Amino acid sequence: MNIDFFLDIDTIIHRLDGRTKILLFLFSFLALVLFEDPLYILPIALLILLQNTLARAWVNIWRIRFLLLILTISSVIMWNVFASGETHLFWFVDLESLQYSLARTMLILLMIISGMNLLSTTRNEELVLAMIKLGLPYRVGFAISTSLRMVPTISSSIYTISQAQRSRGLDLESGNILERIKKYIPLLIPVFISTIRGTNVFGMALESKGFGAREDRTFYLKMEMAKRDFITLAFSTAVVIFCLYINFLDYGNIAGLTKF
Repeated sequence: MNIDFFLDIDTIIHRLDGRTKILLFLFSFLALVLFEDPLYILPIALLILLQNTLARAWVNIWRIRFLLLILTISSVIMWNVFASGETHLFWFVDLESLQYSLARTMLILLMIISGMNLLSTTRNEELVLAMIKLGLPYRVGFAISTSLRMVPTISSSIYTISQAQRSRGLDLESGNILERIKKYIPLLIPVFISTIRGTNVFGMALESKGFGAREDRTFYLKMEMAKRDFITLAFSTAVVIFCLYINFLDYGNIAGLTKF
């Protein structure tokens, strides 16, 4: 069972410096939150999808397709409930609120895709070192790195424990969705115990290695910005500046929209 999102392949996105990929993620978020109209978000969406295609990360997007589907449905409904407009369409849906709900849904989905691009093309070690090179304290970077490592560890524990219980005759597949969820609840106890035990061992390992004894640290991994990184950053910076300028001119907003 492959529970790691990193794709060990050679693409133009993989060859970018970790700092460049982090800044691309942050620039994507900044550009997306500037606009309420989905038409203005569409060009940014195309750039993010192009990055995902160049990184060949669609396989990871497919792995979370059900989560994206649930977020899409719930987000469209929720933003229509908490927003209204002047042009009524049907039931509680107005034209302006529908446009806004589509824009917010695109924002959520595109940020997940952008984050998946980062995780698919950057090793955990590169991600942490890039954060430190950008000025993040080492302890904070290490905490983020540890949390990223814990997610696949917990997923692996859930998979292993569920397979062990299946071998003992536990049926986890029959019944409706609520019945299947109830069957998984007892499995959480051994998962929590396993996670706490692993965290305790991990903490003792850090103490035995003298974690935090010195402020200055050296790193085995070396990172250097190349020409392709500066070109990518220059282009993405120009895109963000253009988006800020368009937003400053009051484009991208929805006339008649009321948000609660």
